[in-house]
Amino acid sequence: MIKGITVIRPVTSAADFDELVSFFSALGFEPGRGWDEPARRAGAASRGRPFLAPLGNLEFVDGELPTLNTDLLIEVTALDAVHQMAQRWLDKNSGPEAAGTSITRIEDTHWKSRLFTVQPIPGFSVAFWEWQDPLRGKAIALEGDLSAAGMSFAIVVARWNAVITERLLQGALDALLRSDAQRDHIQVARVPGSWEIPAAARQLAATGKFDAVITLGCLIRGETAHYEAIYNEVARGIGQSQQETGVPHAFGVLTCETLEQALDRAGLKGGNKGFEAAAAAIEMASLRGKIAGQRA
Repeated sequence: MIKGITVIRPVTSAADFDELVSFFSALGFEPGRGWDEPARRAGAASRGRPFLAPLGNLEFVDGELPTLNTDLLIEVTALDAVHQMAQRWLDKNSGPEAAGTSITRIEDTHWKSRLFTVQPIPGFSVAFWEWQDPLRGKAIALEGDLSAAGMSFAIVVARWNAVITERLLQGALDALLRSDAQRDHIQVARVPGSWEIPAAARQLAATGKFDAVITLGCLIRGETAHYEAIYNEVARGIGQSQQETGVPHAFGVLTCETLEQALDRAGLKGGNKGFEAAAAAIEMASLRGKIAGQRA
């Protein structure tokens, strides 16, 4: 019956709200479905911006809390990278001398973990941590990291339904740049429509210059069978290109019933699928490198 856990943290001003949304977005949190309430007679307007995580815990502690100044702990798998991203955000948005903001060094804890605490706005602290043993509580498995540093990516984007695909492209670029990809290591290739995506993706992958290929397009159902025919061939072609070249291909081709659905999936309500496709490409490129390293 239990579905999830939500922790609500009120903030004191609209400026603090915007800063916290910016901070957690910069760290790569997946945005949830936000809400905006208009002002009522008895109160002011309000808004909320949730961020999603794959795991939630409700923990009770008898005695001293494991951190000194916050009860908000976020477990991560690449603590050093998160620390660097948080430091860069502080330097860019708050400045090193901003009063009330701070970040601690990464330190070992007595409960066999590594942890740091950051205060992105005055009065709001959050601790990020990881186990010293990365396999604690998990089966032995290889996983990709969400760091694009040193990697090269190709993005194939269709011009057809450009009002949607341009938003997908901006989401993909946002994900790559947030994850330390360099602008000159990203090649954008535009094609007329989704039908042409597989051919361009295959040619780019075959060059051997890219760690992953991101495919972006939008198909909206019409009154004929044209929609199904195009979608099936596009999906088959992208999958075949990935299998034959060995280069990860992220699938960001929307298949929607209406324009409204497409807009929702391009950043209006349901997140940006271009951002998600780029994140998947980063993870798969990282995993591919780890697998290759094992073989060596």
